Amino acid sequence: MIQFYAPDIADTLTLPESDSQHAVRVLRLREGDELTVVDGKGRRYRCVITGAHQRHTTVEILSSETLLPSWSGEIVAAVAPSKHLDRMEWMTEKLTEIGVDRIIPLLCRRSERRELKPERLEKIAVAAMKQSLKATLPTVMPMTPLREVAAMMPGAQRLMAYCDPDIPRRDFTQVYRPGLDTLILIGPEGDFSPQEIRLALDSGFSPVTL
Repeated sequence: MIQFYAPDIADTLTLPESDSQHAVRVLRLREGDELTVVDGKGRRYRCVITGAHQRHTTVEILSSETLLPSWSGEIVAAVAPSKHLDRMEWMTEKLTEIGVDRIIPLLCRRSERRELKPERLEKIAVAAMKQSLKATLPTVMPMTPLREVAAMMPGAQRLMAYCDPDIPRRDFTQVYRPGLDTLILIGPEGDFSPQEIRLALDSGFSPVTL
């Protein structure tokens, strides 16, 4: 099944230009053909094309359904982008397929990459959502310093991966408690600095290994 993404489909009944081009130019869909559209907010729509246009294909909604999340609670992954951006793009793709709610590119003292355009990761996330047949799009935040991330979600379970090996760590699967809001930190190639590790530990993060 091929899914199309239109965040405002219920209001506009129109596919965005990129999806319109894919439907009309690539798949050769025409008036009367049915297609599946997701809004990125958890709803999937079965639609029929009423106007095939390369820039703004219009549809009629035949039915809709809500796809329930795989778990309760919000899962947020704060990941320091690698020097080679393709690894962060791969990570974004896999986190979207898993169903993570929010992705935060993490800026650390030893980060190899200190600037990032979230728009590129958002496109990767949209493609992964459609290909994995999900209906919920994770929020991709701009690059955020570790100190700011450490202050987020104070009531959540807070886990820190890729810590200094001299600090005792437990396996992620032994520490993680399903159903709770969760914030996990994953550091850069050069690891978190000792000061950052202390900041995280003082902020209530538990050291884990993946």
